[in-house]
Amino acid sequence: MTARATRLSDLGLTARAGRDPALSGLTADSRAVRAGMLFAALPGTATHGAHFIGTALEQGATAILTDAEGLRMAADLLADTDTAIVVAEDPRAALACAAALWFGSQPETMVAVTGTNGKTSVATFTRQIWSALGHAAINIGTTGIEGAWSAPSSHTTPDAITLQKLLAAAAEGGITHAAMEASSHGLDQRRLDGVRLKVAGFTNLTQDHLDYHGTMAAYLAAKARLFTRLLPEDGIAVVNLDGAKGSDMAELALARGLRVLTVGKGQGADLQIAATRPDATGQEVRYLWQGRAFQTRLALIGAFQAENVAVAAGLAIAAGDAPEAVLATLPRLTGVRGRMQLAATRRNGAAVYVDYAHTPDAVETALRALRPHVMGRIIIVFGAGGDRDRSKRPLMGEAARKHADVLYVTDDNPRTEDPAAIRAAVMAACPEANEVGDRAEAILRAVDALLPGDALLIAGKGHESGQIIGTDVYPFDDVEQASVAVAALDGVI
Repeated sequence: MTARATRLSDLGLTARAGRDPALSGLTADSRAVRAGMLFAALPGTATHGAHFIGTALEQGATAILTDAEGLRMAADLLADTDTAIVVAEDPRAALACAAALWFGSQPETMVAVTGTNGKTSVATFTRQIWSALGHAAINIGTTGIEGAWSAPSSHTTPDAITLQKLLAAAAEGGITHAAMEASSHGLDQRRLDGVRLKVAGFTNLTQDHLDYHGTMAAYLAAKARLFTRLLPEDGIAVVNLDGAKGSDMAELALARGLRVLTVGKGQGADLQIAATRPDATGQEVRYLWQGRAFQTRLALIGAFQAENVAVAAGLAIAAGDAPEAVLATLPRLTGVRGRMQLAATRRNGAAVYVDYAHTPDAVETALRALRPHVMGRIIIVFGAGGDRDRSKRPLMGEAARKHADVLYVTDDNPRTEDPAAIRAAVMAACPEANEVGDRAEAILRAVDALLPGDALLIAGKGHESGQIIGTDVYPFDDVEQASVAVAALDGVI
């Protein structure tokens, strides 16, 4: 891939002493520095990138981008060097915008969606709608890059340089439409700055990631940045008014002068969810687009999926496709891997679902959504992650106790914490739960407990293919474990 911009000034960066060197590349990883590159010494949560400026200089960095603190930390190293020094108030944002200019191209139609829950489903459904309408489309997020073009991706929202490189490669590969997930971490760390968005969507905001953001106010502010800073003035915000903080986000967008397309059950929504009727394998939904009725069937479990589909449809409409054409594609939508996914069915008809629900609200939403589809009991296998927001653990136990009939508390990526202590924190709110530390055993016991008419929800890991214990990742797939358990108990293997 050939870069369009080669000099520092071409990237919107101004160095001290008027230096304007030609560049061979950009990186924020000192280990990746090669001769002629710009090294971004960024402030971090654990350490400042300025600690690695010496290494970058030794490896031939031509330019250094940092903040005032980074300059102070590396003053001695930079005092007698010809290296171009760029000091920015917000070096992360500066790097992201520079990366966009460096790589140049992006898919013509870019949309992003943020929220605590539903981002992956909305981005995937948007891509599926576009594909059904004949567009060359991809979605970027937790499940990687999917659609008409693919590449590896290890983060919900990749770092700015990686993201811009991916977008340029996708555009060069013929991709015209891309829907991406905007995580709160990605927004706070300016990874999306430089993405040329046409539309942005919001699903909901409930407790999560307080280990990083500290407060719900800071968490909301990170999400809101998509609308208050990144979406251009001629962009359109698509907001789920039924999602927690939806009205607040709509008000923030309107206050900035953005056009807002709303979805929800209320009569004031542009795309209204007028009625839903669940059945064993999906639901009938009646949508109203500005008062005109569209009856459709979704092969998706859970009323919340009708909301996710509405947001996705709103994104496609706001991005330029005809409402009638968009709504006509909805019966063709398929579920997202690890999102209320039917993993297996016992011989007695009891179904086993796998879902990524790993927050109190997500657990409650998943269980409430599953209830209308189940004649008998709902059994849940769940846990909480280690080295993450500890305050949500008893809240997850409370949500499960309120909405499930039989509970199994197990391990879910304990990381470096004591798994038993994590389980105890969860079970403080649901002491009647069955505690089974080994996740495979918990799934087996829960599957064994299924009677005709029951359903099992295995929550927390969704699409993940590993269990993180300590600092090691061991192969583990909830869907695979559910299938093995059903096959073993029903005598298939």
